[in-house]
Amino acid sequence: MAADLNELKVMIEDALPGSSAEVIDETGTGDHLRAEVSAPQFEGRSRIDQHRMVKAAVRQRFDDGTIHALTIKVLD
Repeated sequence: MAADLNELKVMIEDALPGSSAEVIDETGTGDHLRAEVSAPQFEGRSRIDQHRMVKAAVRQRFDDGTIHALTIKVLD
């Protein structure tokens, strides 16, 4: 089952109010994705904490197997 890119965008933006996210299917298979995210919550946090925040927002899709891999790019 391929991921719904818009659903993932909404999940991230809902978890991080004021954020902007774009989710891209990197391989055409719907399970290897890239998320480009900017969020006010990232300020003052380490890159690893920023990535954890994004992964936590879509954890449900990792747990149910919809997403196999997610590359995260944090935008300033």
